[in-house]
Amino acid sequence: KNDVVLTHTLGGATAFISSVLDALNLPFNYVSKVGPDFAYNNSVLNHPPIVARKTAEFYAYFHSDPSQIRPEEDRVLKRTRSSDLISPSDLPDDDVSFGMAVGVAGEIVPKTLEKMTELCDVVLVDVQALIRVFDETDGTVKLVNLKETGFNHLIHRIGFLKASAEEAPYVDVDEVRKVCCVVVTSGEDGCTVYWKDGEMRISPFSAVQVDPTGAGDSFLGGLVAGLVQGLAVPDAALLGNFFGSLTVEQIGLPEFDQRLMQKVKNEVQARKMQRDGHSEESRFTKTSGHEQFIASLVAAKLVKTRTVSPNGGDQVLDPNTRYTDVISLK
Repeated sequence: KNDVVLTHTLGGATAFISSVLDALNLPFNYVSKVGPDFAYNNSVLNHPPIVARKTAEFYAYFHSDPSQIRPEEDRVLKRTRSSDLISPSDLPDDDVSFGMAVGVAGEIVPKTLEKMTELCDVVLVDVQALIRVFDETDGTVKLVNLKETGFNHLIHRIGFLKASAEEAPYVDVDEVRKVCCVVVTSGEDGCTVYWKDGEMRISPFSAVQVDPTGAGDSFLGGLVAGLVQGLAVPDAALLGNFFGSLTVEQIGLPEFDQRLMQKVKNEVQARKMQRDGHSEESRFTKTSGHEQFIASLVAAKLVKTRTVSPNGGDQVLDPNTRYTDVISLK
């Protein structure tokens, strides 16, 4: 920030998404690649990557003066090293219910995504894996229109396409929503779900933002976690917003409080039981109990800002104080 390196940390969509799914004890297989120079050993990783030739590396540039970056950006990303491509042969041959294509450094190619659509009942794609390009001189991340990529002909074969508010202009949402569900995340404003017959805004969760890195990945982790457990799309997207809000409050990979996660798992299970019996046609409907689900997740989130007082009861801490104790960004 302001030309001072604050930290180096493990990143990448797989790392953030696996943090969410592991916290919820959901089994998934992961395919990612690093090089021999990868800085993190297996004691740090729950899911070791494939060791190939190169490790992707990014620098995220922040600035206190908003005039130094474009209004629609909160940072400037530069890819300083690229990784090896993930090929169709790297994917497991087993048929699976849900698959996620979440590349960050141009490592996913059209043939790999096509293979995923053949193996998976439902594929969720982060559009950044499809529309990111990188300046040949300094690696600055730029975006191109989805129609100009080699992926556009596969869109009708995926189930969900996620885009940030910054990326959405590069996607013809009105056209793409005719063939798959489009979810546009808007940071502190939550997200909006678009499908063929309608659209719906999903409520955000308040957060003290320290680092936006990985928020979209954690959102996707929460979204797929909800879908896997049988939640309707609005409830699953709400769970995505929840995990996105937890992630921006920490630098690098988030650490999730175990008590908080147990409460979340309990609330998800209770919501699923309310959902049981509804028809497939209602999966985009905010059924009764959605607002209560919001309230229950808000209440659960208070767990991480509580501590045990000397008299044995819970004491609510000022969240601003908690974050100032972690790091001060001036």
